Amino acid sequence: MADRPSRFRSPLLAGVLALALPLALVAGIVVWWNGGIGSIVGREVCTVDGPGGTVQLDLEQISSASTIAVVARKRGLPTRAVTVGLATAMQESELRNLDGGDHDSAGLFQQRPSQGWGSFDQVTDPIYASEAFYSALIAVGGWQQLPVTVAAQTVQRSAYPDAYQQHAEEAKTIAAALTGRRGAALSCTVRAEEERAQKLDPTGLTPSATTLRTAMEDAWGTQSLGGFAPGGVQRANPSAHNEGRAIDVFFEPYTDPQMRHHGWALAHWLVANADQLDVGIIIYHDKIWSARRSPEGWRDYTSPFGDPKDPTLRHLDHIHVEVV
Repeated sequence: MADRPSRFRSPLLAGVLALALPLALVAGIVVWWNGGIGSIVGREVCTVDGPGGTVQLDLEQISSASTIAVVARKRGLPTRAVTVGLATAMQESELRNLDGGDHDSAGLFQQRPSQGWGSFDQVTDPIYASEAFYSALIAVGGWQQLPVTVAAQTVQRSAYPDAYQQHAEEAKTIAAALTGRRGAALSCTVRAEEERAQKLDPTGLTPSATTLRTAMEDAWGTQSLGGFAPGGVQRANPSAHNEGRAIDVFFEPYTDPQMRHHGWALAHWLVANADQLDVGIIIYHDKIWSARRSPEGWRDYTSPFGDPKDPTLRHLDHIHVEVV
């Protein structure tokens, strides 16, 4: 027998409930679309904050953007080059490493093997493609003074020469974060992996931490590292260092603005690639990002040990990064 409607439910209450359910659904969709709330992860998404607003990218796009930025850094190119590179790739591929396109175009920059950019395998290698783009860019006389769309078009020779300019401001915002010009500006929402016990390798790191170290030094070159040792470290205060899951990356002198830029650039690279590298926690310059609370972005950090003004405990002179 069908349940009878409750005689105590008024028409007004029924109307309120009917309205509340759609509102709750909309609110849930908004939370999911924006990455979640607290420790509840919705869509995996990255946000980059800048003076002109917030740019939102997915994990594939931010990984591509971080590669474009780090290649420029290794070549000693300024932030302006990163802005031009990002605007170009945003227009050409939406920051995705495409395996096809117009004619024989492929990769982040839709470079054409038939036009001398390299083989298919090369132009679909984000590092090679970025290198090739920058080589062509710096060959343009006075490129740093050119508008983004002119600099990009001189390299790309697109059928839509003005299209790059529409991405210029967003590219500038992303470039400022990825080159460390703006601290705690880039955050990603990711689904945290469960911590797992792993045996230490000869360096005193777990295999996951060694994978992180290798990827970091492949991208950034040799770094000043600490927090691990053959056979493991034994610290009085239990931490991921004792388990071989943590690495400290030092920047001296930490009072040098360039060192701070370098630190934030690397911290943002770690966030951008956290999902791929199983990064669980990053602490730098009084801020902490953690995969488990990633919807909250960068949070204020105070060390639970020792003098709260100590620059090392505040992580002013180093990044602490740990894997799960």
